[in-house]
Amino acid sequence: MEENQPTTGKYSLNFGALAGGIGIVFGIMLYTMDMHYERGLAVQATQIAILAAVIALGIFQFKKANLGFLSLSEALKLGAGIALISGIIGLIYFFVFSNYVEPDFMDNMYEIGKQQAMENNPELTEEQIDQGIEMQKSFAWISYPVILILNVIIGLVVGLIAGLILKKQKPAY
Repeated sequence: MEENQPTTGKYSLNFGALAGGIGIVFGIMLYTMDMHYERGLAVQATQIAILAAVIALGIFQFKKANLGFLSLSEALKLGAGIALISGIIGLIYFFVFSNYVEPDFMDNMYEIGKQQAMENNPELTEEQIDQGIEMQKSFAWISYPVILILNVIIGLVVGLIAGLILKKQKPAY
C-alpha cells in the first residue's frame, strides 16, 4: 500500500498561485481606488503581510497533510517556492497592467518621482533630476529580477520562522 506524501512543489505552486491571486486582487483594488501610484509604507507592508500570511498558511497545511511532521528544510523550500511563484504571477500582472491596462503608468511614476525629488532636493536643478530619471529608465528592467530575489528572501525568512515554530521530525523507527 502506497502512502501519498505531500510534495513541497505542489504546495508551493498552489499557495504561490493563491498569494499571487490575492496580490492581483489587491492591485486591482488599489487601481479602482486611484491609489495604484501609492508606494508608501502601508501599501508595501500590506503586500508583505499578504505574502507572509499565505506562506505561513501553506507551511501549516503542508504539515497537516504530512501527518503533523515538518522539517526545517521543507519549510524553507515551501517559503521560497511560494514566494517565487507569487512573485512571477505578480510580475506578469504588473507587465500586463503597465503595458496594456494603463500604458502611461511608468511615465506617470517617473513624473511623480521627479516631483518628489524636486521637493526633497531643492538644490538640484531640473536638468540634474531629468538625468537621474533617464538613468532610472535605462535600468528599469533590473527591477524585475530584484523583485523576485526580494520575494524569495522574504519567503525564506518567513519559512525559517514558521519552520522553527512548527517543525516536528518524523521518528527514526
